[in-house]
Amino acid sequence: MTQQTQSTDQAGQGGAVADFWFDPVCPWAWMTSRWMDEVQAVRDVTVRWHVMSLAVLNEGRDLPEEYRDMMTRAWGPVRVVVAAQQAHGDEVVKRLYDAIGTRIHPGGRKDWDAVVVEALEEVGLPASLADAAGSNDHDEALKQSHAEGIGLVGEDVGTPVVAFDGVAFFGPVVTPTPRGEAAGRLWDGTLLVAATPGFYELKRSRSQGPVFD
Repeated sequence: MTQQTQSTDQAGQGGAVADFWFDPVCPWAWMTSRWMDEVQAVRDVTVRWHVMSLAVLNEGRDLPEEYRDMMTRAWGPVRVVVAAQQAHGDEVVKRLYDAIGTRIHPGGRKDWDAVVVEALEEVGLPASLADAAGSNDHDEALKQSHAEGIGLVGEDVGTPVVAFDGVAFFGPVVTPTPRGEAAGRLWDGTLLVAATPGFYELKRSRSQGPVFD
């Protein structure tokens, strides 16, 4: 049973469920996750949080040196989230993501190893989980979670991926974060276009970077 099917099944049991795949170091996934928090406040939907990985997505690709270096570093935070999930359950995923992402994105922190240590302390998880950043012990689980998300939308997109009620999509890529009913309307519209047979893309050039408000 795929994650997408599970979402539909649980929604049919009285609780609408969306599945959200993120990489903790991606600023655009962070923006979309903040929007998803807003959606939960104004629409009857609960979100299950899963990891995916830009480092996995870009394995074997010819990348500019600066981006390649960032992808090497990007293994660390997502590995720690997976290790925490495996040791302490699904309920720690979003709390740890929030703690890591707040420091990296609005906080502008560049030392991701230090960020991970602080985030683990904030959410009350063992500091020893930080060791997972430099280990491949959890890579099989990471790659499996990544494959579940990216398999719903295809290899030519990135993070985040959202699946809901039989529909999956990349994004939306949005800044600043829509709040309140504006977030709900974007949710409604995203589901509408994503559920249209044959619909693949609606896009315009980005004129600004993420606005962390």
